[in-house]
Order: sequence, then structure tokens, then C-alpha cells
Amino acid sequence: MALTACSTAGPDYRPPEHDVATAPAAQGSFQSAQGTVFSNADLPDHWWRLYNDPQLDGLVEQALIANADLRRAEANVNAAHAVLREAEAGRSVSTALSGGATLARPSGTAESLPGVVGYDLGLSASYPLDLNGRIRRAIEASTADLEAMVAARDYLRVSVAAATARAYAQVCAANYSLAVNRQVVGLQRQTLDATGRLFRGGRGTAFDVSRAQAAVEASAANLPAFEAQRQVGLYLLAALLGRPPADYPREVEGCAVLPVLGGALPVGDGAGLIRRRPDIRQAERTIAGDTARLGVAMADLYPQVRIGGSVGLSGPLETLGSGTALGISLGPILSWSFPNRPVVRARIAQADARVQGSIASFDAVVLEALRQAETAMETYRRDTQRAAALERARASAAVSAGQAGKLFRFGRGDFLSLLDAQRSLASAEAAAAAARVQLVQDQVAVFLALGGGWR
Repeated sequence: MALTACSTAGPDYRPPEHDVATAPAAQGSFQSAQGTVFSNADLPDHWWRLYNDPQLDGLVEQALIANADLRRAEANVNAAHAVLREAEAGRSVSTALSGGATLARPSGTAESLPGVVGYDLGLSASYPLDLNGRIRRAIEASTADLEAMVAARDYLRVSVAAATARAYAQVCAANYSLAVNRQVVGLQRQTLDATGRLFRGGRGTAFDVSRAQAAVEASAANLPAFEAQRQVGLYLLAALLGRPPADYPREVEGCAVLPVLGGALPVGDGAGLIRRRPDIRQAERTIAGDTARLGVAMADLYPQVRIGGSVGLSGPLETLGSGTALGISLGPILSWSFPNRPVVRARIAQADARVQGSIASFDAVVLEALRQAETAMETYRRDTQRAAALERARASAAVSAGQAGKLFRFGRGDFLSLLDAQRSLASAEAAAAAARVQLVQDQVAVFLALGGGWR
């Protein structure tokens, strides 16, 4: 007991000091969160509700229940619970029941069988004193592993929520882009019809008609791509909801309105990001688990002491029930790997190296999370500016196309100028629509980088 009960083996866990997560630059405001498109408000747990879209809310809630990857993650959490219970059981009394019978006949004698029938019945029990804290450290390690597994599940929930929102936005964006491009095709068909009437009236040429027809066909060729994007999004939604592709959500198929935020995008600050992101929590819990396992390895330097006792009956069968067959023992049970101390020291060095590696991994995870957040916000901010510029270009192209149409109808403009103006309008319409679609995807990327979706 003197050798064993000096103290609990290994260091007590404390969060890493002087790490990236505690640096003022990491905990302050984001560099890219500039302009009116962002706010310093904390990100809500269920960020998808900011779109005020009941259909999106329902899809995300279904995915968080039925997603196959999430079910697997939940099973991993349950397995970690079982490992923790196994570690906690190391503190309880362990028992063993044994029994056997023998038939012995002395060799070299002429005695006939059956010889001597013997028996051996026993019940033993022992209780670990855990004087050096080996079991305590094992429980700490299993607890940290469980919490890390819960964090991994939560991070998967964040990813599933973001993937569901993206797939939903893809379906709505495809229908929206399809509608915009159909309007362009419709406008070009009107020009084609007008050109045909002018040709039949002797005011145009067959060349003008063929060029107008080519413009219609070129714009119409873009439509199947948007239909394919819509179907791909529907199939992705089906997979996220735990369904086969043929069972995609039919109620989403006709969505043609892009999800729109009700206000500025709330991003909070770096400190909130570090607290919120589950992968950072998982990395921190990994350090705690590895620190506890270092204590388990160091406990092997000391003896392991258990209080044990046993009661048994043994001897020839004819002595069963007599006092001479009863045996009782009670006392400490000591085990010590003292001759193998170099092996134990090597295991301690391995465990300590794993702790140092986990600390480095924690810093790497924090840095990557901050980088992802800054990158996503910078991309969103610049794409917002780009979308505004493309919207102005679209408005100008629409004015130019209208003016070119009037000049052509009144004989004051040539047909080539009209086609060029309509081609510019079609390009501007498509670019502005694609920019609006990209903004929704950028918003989801920001939410994902901020770790929103689960407390």
C-alpha cells in the first residue's frame, strides 16, 4: 500500500495553455465580416429557420432523424456508452464460480476401476482498491472518448443540415434558372416571329430569319442542363432523407423561389465559433482522453492491489460435507510488472507522445475552422458585390434590348444590332440568375463553417 497509494498516476487534465484557441486574434471579430450583409449577433442553433421556409425546416428535421450516416453515428455513441460502463465496472466486486470432478486410478496397481472420484467446488470474489488510480484514469479516458464521439455525431448533424439546405436550394435554383432562361427564349421567339412577318412582307431577308432562329436554338439548348440539376438535387435530397432515389420528395419538385434570408447574416465572433464547432470540441476531448490514458500507462509502474477471498470444497467424494473438505482464504492480492519496467516506460513515452500529438491536432482544427469561416464570409461578401453589379448590368441590357427592338420595328435600326442586344440581355439574365443562386450556396457555406445546427 505504501508503494501504491502515493497519488493518482498521471497528470490531471487541464485545457491546453497558450494554444491557438485562446489567442486574442482567434477570439475576436472576423476580418471578413464587413458590410451590411453581416451582423455580430450570435448564430442561432437552427440557422435554417432564418429563411422562414417551412418546407426547408421540415426537410432538415426529417434528415436529422432518418439520415443513414447519422444513425451510424448514433450507434457509435451507444458503443462508447457501453465502453464507459465496462470501465466503470472495473470498480465493482468481481466473482468467479468453479467446479469440477475427477476420476483417478493409481498407476501400476491391480485395482479395478473406477478408482477414486474427487471433486472441487469453489467461489471467489475480489475488490480492486485502485490505490494508484488506474481504474479512475481508465474511466476518465472512456468518458472523454464518449464525449468526443458525441461531438463527432453533432458535427455530422451540422453537415447533414447544411447538405440538406444545399440540395433544397439546388432544386429551387434549377427551377428558378429554368424559368429565367425560358423567359429569354420566349423573348427571342417573339423576335423570330416578328422577323418572319417582316420577311414575308418584303422588309427582311432569309438571313435575318436564320440568325434569329439560331439565337432561339442556342438559348433553348441551356434548358436541359437546368432540368438535370433539379433532378440531381432531388436525388440527393432522397439520399439525405434515407430514401431510395425513386422516392425523392415530390413536394419539392416544383419549388421555384430561392430561399431568402430575412436580414443580415449573423456570424458572432471567433470565440463563439470555437465554442460552437463540434469538431473543435471533439479535438479537445481527444486531448483529455489521451491524457487519462497516460495516467493508465503510468499506473503500471506501481503494484495493483485487490482484496480477495474464496471458499471451496475439495477432496474425495466420500468426504463431501465434512469439515475437512472446506477451505477458506482471505487477503490482499498483489500484481506488479516490476521486472518489465522498460516496457512500461516505453508505453508511457508512447502515451505522452499521443498527448502532444493531440494538442497539435487541436491547434490545427482550430486554425482550419477559423480559415474556413473567414474564407466563406469573404467569398459571400465578394459574391454579394458581384451579384449587385450583375443585376445592374442585367437592367441596362434590358433597356438596351428594348430600345434596339423599337428602332428595328420602326426601321431605324438594323437586325444585327437587335440580335446583339438580345444576346447581351440573355447573357446578363443568365449571369444575374446564377449569381443569385450562388449567394444562397455561399450563405449555407458560411453557416456550415460557423458550426451552426446543433448546440
